[in-house]
Amino acid sequence: MRALETVADESGVAHPGEGWTELVVTPERGVRLVDGLLTGWHEPRASHLALVEAVAGRDLLSRSYDAALEAGYRWHEFGDLHLVLP
Repeated sequence: MRALETVADESGVAHPGEGWTELVVTPERGVRLVDGLLTGWHEPRASHLALVEAVAGRDLLSRSYDAALEAGYRWHEFGDLHLVLP
């Protein structure tokens, strides 16, 4: 996701690129290209959640985590994934 967002221009179009990225995706920065995400479940204070929140928004992310906990999902368990399609 970070690589895709690094090569996306202001209008959300990806362009060829190479090398490393220093981009940190946060809700404040937002996303330009990525509109869905397949990710694992992370602890409530994990920095990765900022990236997920940038795609999903805080409300959807909170509701998703509440539903996952209610259903017995665990953090970092093999096979416990979160498909985010806002």
